[in-house]
Amino acid sequence: MPELAGNVADTFAAQVRELEESSLSPLAVRSYETRGRAHPEEECSLRTPFQRDRDRILHSKSFRRLKGKTQVFIDPAGDHYRTRMTHTLETTGIARVVARALRLNEDLAEAIGLGHDLGHPPFGHAGEAALDELADGGFRHNEQSALIATRLNLTHEVVDGILTHTGVQEPETLEGKIVRIVDRVAYINHDIDDAIRYGMLTETDLPANELAVLGPSGPERIDTLVHDLVESSARAGDIVQSERVGASMLALRAFMFERVYLGPATIPEHRRAHDVIERIYRHLASGGKDDEEIVEFVAGMTDRFALTYASELA
Repeated sequence: MPELAGNVADTFAAQVRELEESSLSPLAVRSYETRGRAHPEEECSLRTPFQRDRDRILHSKSFRRLKGKTQVFIDPAGDHYRTRMTHTLETTGIARVVARALRLNEDLAEAIGLGHDLGHPPFGHAGEAALDELADGGFRHNEQSALIATRLNLTHEVVDGILTHTGVQEPETLEGKIVRIVDRVAYINHDIDDAIRYGMLTETDLPANELAVLGPSGPERIDTLVHDLVESSARAGDIVQSERVGASMLALRAFMFERVYLGPATIPEHRRAHDVIERIYRHLASGGKDDEEIVEFVAGMTDRFALTYASELA
């Protein structure tokens, strides 16, 4: 029986380089042309640097805790509401499709997608707002996620994509730009589904003009957004949406902030989240913990752990 390959350790990197040179776009990041890690490591003989980052994220405690952090609703009753983990997997799946269609580095897009919310605190938008109000210098989940990624000693390109998936700073790579847009594609549509399931919205509440452009159902909207992103980006040589589709997505996002994320129906949930996080924060501060330690501890909590922790405080 012939051997599948020669010396694996000697040939793997060369095979990847050859394959990427023949199959990837000139605009794609090459796996072995990374700007490296903060602390240099010997390369793995069976995985590219970005594949190694992917695995390092998947095996981290921060990733596992995402299953206990909800997107919008605090510890809801029911098994079908999204969590940070399901959101992360949906975002990553879409990002891989777009990266592959554009002949960009799918492994890099995957690693950024899997890591983009590692530092998100409990209780979704409300939890982040509460911690931002309490912490010295404020709090941004993308910065916390990038801090975790740096501690995992991930490659520069993955850390950059995680840091810049939201906020004013643009990603350095096209793969990072994919995740930045796809993150919104995923959460806008699945949060609509959850809000309808929760009873906060009905199908008739959704804005008709945006649905006429994007589609009446979640799967149709995602399909429209992904095809538009791929086709517009291929024409532009950059990661962009068409003006019509991009504007419709932003309008739908604004609707969700007004009616769901920051709407009147969520005020009790926001107050509950703020009270829980403030109680924990004040307790830890009174015990002599410094701000950095408190932020690290609270941001790592799941919804249920935070609720239990706060309820047990004297």
